Amino acid sequence: MSPEHIECDSRKGGNPGVFLRTIRSFVKREGRLTVGQDRALEKDWSIYGLALDQGRLDFNKTFGRNAPVIVEIGFGMGQSLVQMAQDHPEQDYIGIEVHRPGVGSLLLAMREQNVDNIRVYQEDAIEVLKQSIPDQSLEGVQLFFPDPWPKKKHHKRRIVQPEFVALIARKLTPTGWFHLATDWQPYADAMMEVLDEAPYFENRYGRGQFSPRPESRPVTKFERRGEKLGHGVWDLLFDRIDSSANTC
Repeated sequence: MSPEHIECDSRKGGNPGVFLRTIRSFVKREGRLTVGQDRALEKDWSIYGLALDQGRLDFNKTFGRNAPVIVEIGFGMGQSLVQMAQDHPEQDYIGIEVHRPGVGSLLLAMREQNVDNIRVYQEDAIEVLKQSIPDQSLEGVQLFFPDPWPKKKHHKRRIVQPEFVALIARKLTPTGWFHLATDWQPYADAMMEVLDEAPYFENRYGRGQFSPRPESRPVTKFERRGEKLGHGVWDLLFDRIDSSANTC
């Protein structure tokens, strides 16, 4: 997964909205590119790839139209993101992933399935959100199967922290939503606790309640394999609400 944990600058004299880089929630492992992934990166990155140095995005220019935009943080190998974009051509998607083979896999699948309503960053998602995504611009944010960092000493590395949730809230439209999913129940409970306490989000299914899997989230091969082994998956679906609380 791409983002890192963030904190608001709470030091004396600190500025609201300034985020401190602290502990990464991902470990970057390059892996080996397949021939197809390498070819897709070479041919299609110039068409669909985005970079931080492009600055704040104008979505109408980025996609060539006016449509709702959804961000997926850490799309893995990209199969489910491509399927969602194919199933919902009326929406535009921005995928963020630090691992190059995953980006190559996404671009390859886009070409094979003739999908063109996705743009992609191979960057740290926190930097993308801070530098490239306008405030109150996103219809939704998806965070599926982030690293649960199961050992207690590593819990500080988990991406879903109050400061991160505040940053997501700032980027959503007033009617936007935040959809999370995990196959690690202790992390599901921890995420629920953080989101239920966020004053700028409301659980669509009631406080403390997990969501049925929305049809919009495809079931991945990884998830099917886990189901056969008796593993569960927990979805959380929260709606952005107005609040006078400071969202950093």
